[in-house]
Amino acid sequence: MLEKYQTLLNPIYDFLQCETPDTWVTEAIKPENLHLLLLDHMHCELKAAQSAAFLIRKYAIDDKSARDLLAWLKPYEDFVYRGVGDGQFSEGKNALVGELQAKEGDNLNQDILDKMVRLIKEELHHFEQVLAIIQQRDFSIEPSAASRYAASMIKHVRTYEPAALIDKLIIGAFIEARSCERFAKLAPFLDEELAKFYISLLRSEARHYQDYIALASDVAAQTDPIRFNVEERIAFFAEVEAQLILTDDANFKFHSGVPLA
Repeated sequence: MLEKYQTLLNPIYDFLQCETPDTWVTEAIKPENLHLLLLDHMHCELKAAQSAAFLIRKYAIDDKSARDLLAWLKPYEDFVYRGVGDGQFSEGKNALVGELQAKEGDNLNQDILDKMVRLIKEELHHFEQVLAIIQQRDFSIEPSAASRYAASMIKHVRTYEPAALIDKLIIGAFIEARSCERFAKLAPFLDEELAKFYISLLRSEARHYQDYIALASDVAAQTDPIRFNVEERIAFFAEVEAQLILTDDANFKFHSGVPLA
């Protein structure tokens, strides 16, 4: 099923320091956990879009564009966090993209804007796809408590710029790479509809991780690539991320660690 995607997946396996343990896969494919898996996946897609939007707002656009960007995400946040709406989102939601303006004076601002806007569009599309599957299967839409995964990595973000931006971009890369790896792990064990869907996500998730790393490298190159060594930070976060994946985790999530027996 996944043979033709090996060329795409091999860089993911090289980037991550470990593969997902079989014990997590065994837990994830239990029929009684399908609702939880899909629900957390849906929340992860929205969080990915929100994280990208935060980077755009903080580093790449002016205040007016930032307000417009928040308005773009608001219907999704209202639906998930406030129960507002029926989950049917406007087909014209992408019209805003061309109206966002990068701050002048730094070409990197436009690159951040372009890459992160594309990522947001894709993550929101994936969000809608997962939501449709959840609704089709008559699963309820419920809140999802935060997992330790992203929060634990964010604790290691440095507090000064551009180091903080570089770290946030690298964390984004690990989240996307791990998502890609887990889609591939799960696909052979899922029903045909879900297997096809998860395989369809591999290319975009792989590109997302590459975009994050490219941006981190560009930020370092424009400042001090020796002082802000991206490879060293990738190696650092690779260890942190692997520890989260390989250690016991009482809270089963899409990015959780080893399930407790």
